[in-house]
Amino acid sequence: MHDETPSPATATVAPQLDAIEARILGCLVEKAALTPEVYPLTENALVAACNQKTSREPLMQLEPGKVAHALRAMEGRGLVKVAPSSQRALRYEHRFDAVYGTTARQRAVLCVMLLRGPQTVGELMTRTERLGAFPGLDDVRDTLERLVQREPALVTCLGRAPGQREDRYMHLLSGPVDAEAYAAAAASATAAVPRAELAERVERLEAELAELRGELAELRARLDG
Repeated sequence: MHDETPSPATATVAPQLDAIEARILGCLVEKAALTPEVYPLTENALVAACNQKTSREPLMQLEPGKVAHALRAMEGRGLVKVAPSSQRALRYEHRFDAVYGTTARQRAVLCVMLLRGPQTVGELMTRTERLGAFPGLDDVRDTLERLVQREPALVTCLGRAPGQREDRYMHLLSGPVDAEAYAAAAASATAAVPRAELAERVERLEAELAELRGELAELRARLDG
């Protein structure tokens, strides 16, 4: 059940990530695991990964220039490096384990949080299926607990969001997090779902009504004829 022994981590505080850097680092870790045949990534591939419409929360629409600028800054802080295999186009790889002293399982849960925000144990179990080997929920909890107990901590528990039965966990790679702000955002998203469903139903009914009116008008035309 226990996670593997991590590589030695320095006692210094790891560099904090802004929103763009967090997305870039998460994408590099994800693509290294899921699509090793195209890893390391070019700048263009990274832009596409950052702006991906699936497995991302929130969705982002980053411009190539911002990604390139962030990569230069991250390279200077040792978070990424240009792959020696780069030829015509520079290709970037992450240095996650070297910077944060993490294991494969710890890297996997942090990657999902970087890309998708606060997660429950169950969500992490499902969403790390191809990123890390977790035999069961207890293994996920054990990994999270180790990250919470790190000095400095890399993960914090945010408690339960409205409508959820499980506690949520969030990475601290971008500094301290506001649990109340995340709870408010979750509540707003939850409230938005019924409104969206209602709007969809109204739109569908209006379309059906328009179709029925058309059929009725056609029937009347035939009768009049």
